[in-house]
This record gives sequence, structure tokens and C-alpha cells, in this order.
Amino acid sequence: MAEQDSDLEKTESPSQRRLDQAREEGQVARSRELSTFLGLMVGGAGLWMMGSALLQSLITVLREGLTLDKELAFKTELLLPRLHELSMEALLAFLPLLGLLLLVAAFSPLLLNGWLFTLKPLQPNLNKLNPLTGIGRMFSTNSLMELAKAVAKSLVVGGIGAWVVWHNREAVLMLVSEPVHIAIPHLGSLVWWCFAAIMGGMLLIVAVDVPFQLWEHNKKLKMTKEEVRQEAKETEGDPQVKARVRSMQREMARRRMMAEIPTADVVVTNPTHFSVALKYSENKMRAPVVVAKGSHLLAAKIREIAREHNVPILEAPPLARALHKHCDLGQPIPEALFTAVAEVLAYVYQLRRYKTVGGAYPQEPTELPVPKELDPANAAL
Repeated sequence: MAEQDSDLEKTESPSQRRLDQAREEGQVARSRELSTFLGLMVGGAGLWMMGSALLQSLITVLREGLTLDKELAFKTELLLPRLHELSMEALLAFLPLLGLLLLVAAFSPLLLNGWLFTLKPLQPNLNKLNPLTGIGRMFSTNSLMELAKAVAKSLVVGGIGAWVVWHNREAVLMLVSEPVHIAIPHLGSLVWWCFAAIMGGMLLIVAVDVPFQLWEHNKKLKMTKEEVRQEAKETEGDPQVKARVRSMQREMARRRMMAEIPTADVVVTNPTHFSVALKYSENKMRAPVVVAKGSHLLAAKIREIAREHNVPILEAPPLARALHKHCDLGQPIPEALFTAVAEVLAYVYQLRRYKTVGGAYPQEPTELPVPKELDPANAAL
């Protein structure tokens, strides 16, 4: 029972397939604090660089808007076109800054997740309209964490802002008594110092939030041991099915091998443990090849088929062991065994001649030159 419970607990790290599937569905780690920080930083930098030109444009729009025009006073139908013209001038003045902020808002998520385009989050999902699900999200652990983060962010940002104002309280109070042309630059300097301090506090928040969001995303995608096993079956195949397929492949290979035995020139045996069928065509092959081999019951079956089709069988234990160990089906024999196999084939050709022409019965070769290092019996010793 305890083992079953452990299999249902999400203790395993998400697989790459699980991460890819979540990414396709738009489920990726997101940090609102990072996007907010980058938006404010780029917005502040944009104001710093374009502030002078923006201010001059706004002054011009304001001056033109407040200038009393006799023609506009008596022709009210010109008011709307004039208002439209001034609004377009103000919009064009803000357009570079707005475009910069739009680019930051669009590309800031790429820092965490890279490029991602999917339409799955836009597909209709009735579960999102379920009020019970919405209430559950409101009082979930994630909502409490978000609330705690919002409170902490407010305390940090508000505390830093209050500290900057308190630290410069004398300068703030002096603004009232300063001339306008001096007070405005002074106020701007104080605002920028306050902005820089708040950005430092938000950088600290981002440094905490980004690792937390990555950890939280990884935690949501964790898998149970049963899910890991099921995914392994889906990706690699059911072990039982794979075993069945391998068994069928071996059976098909065995049948093909057995079909090659009648075409062999000779079967070399151990005599009982191993059987190896050899074939050689002088015009087609560089060296003799192994067309069938086997041990124990399979070796007996090879000998049985060889007798049924009158394929010569030669008992040569060292050669049979060496061929079975070092030769693959359909592959030429090693050069070290050329001499020994040549003597065997010479005996086979003499035997064929005897059966067709007659004469003296050929003597079976003995003491074949098989290198000791290729004989598994010698290696075992």
C-alpha cells in the first residue's frame, strides 16, 4: 500500500517530453516582476534620452492649444479639427516612447522561455468559466503566494520611496521657496534619484522572483513514478511488445538461415555442441561465408536439414568452435581460418568428384591448422 502511494506522489523531475508538451500548450514559466522591471527601466531610459525633445513637443502643443484664436472663437466647426490636429501632434511626440515600451513588453518574456508561438491558450475552455474552479484559484496556495509577493513588493518599493523622500526632506521642503526655473530641475533630479533607488529595490525582487517562478513551474510539471513508466512505454514501446517483436525477428532470421542450409557446401560440427554451414562460390565470393550456425538444439536441426539435402557434414571440433565464435551470418570467415577452411573445401570437392566419377574415397582432413587464440576451448584454459 505504501509503495502504491509513493507511485502516485509527484516526486520525479519532468521529462523533456513533458516540458515540450507543456510548452506547446503555452505553459511556461512567467515572471511579471521581470517584465515590469524591464518596462520601467526602458521607460525611464527612454524618458532620459528623449525627455528634452518630448518636453519641447508638449510645450508646443500646450502653447498652441491655449493660444486664443479669433477664427476658432467665431467658427466652432473648426474646434474639432483643431483638437484632432493637436492630439495627433501629442501622439506623435509620445510614439517613439510607446513603441519602445511595446517592444519591451513583447520581447521581455523571451529572456525566460525563448521564442514561443502557440494558439492553444486561445482555444475555448469551458472549465475556465466554472465559478467553483475560479473560487478555488482565489483561495489556492498560489494565490496566497501572489498576495504575499504583492505585499512584499509594496513594502519594498514603498519603503525605498519613503526612505528617499525622508533622506532628502530638506531639499523637498526647499522646493516651495525656490524660483520655478530652479525648482523644476531640482524636482527632476530628486525624482530621478527616487526612481533609481526604487529600480534597485525592484531588481532585488526580480532576483528572487525569477528563480521562484522557474522552481514553481518545474514543481507543477513533476511526474509520478507511474507517469514516468507510462511515458517510457509510449516513447520506447511496451517491453512485452518489444520482446514479442524481437522474438518474431529472431524466428524470421532463423527461418531464413534454415533455408540457406541446402545451398551450403559443407557443415562443420563439434560434433554435438556446434554446427556451422559454409558456402563458397569462386566467381562471386572473395572468401567462404557462414550461411548458418547454431548450438545444441539448433545445431542438431542444422545437421538434420543438411542430411536431408545431402550436404556433407565434417566433424572438426576446433574449427567448428572457432567459426561459431568469430563469424557472423552472411560474413566472410577470418583470414586466420582460410587455410583450415580451404582443406575442408578441398575434401568436399574431392567427395563430389568421388560421387560422380568414382575412384578412391577421399580421406577426411584431420589436425586442421586452427590458431589456438581463435579456439574458445583454448581461451577457457
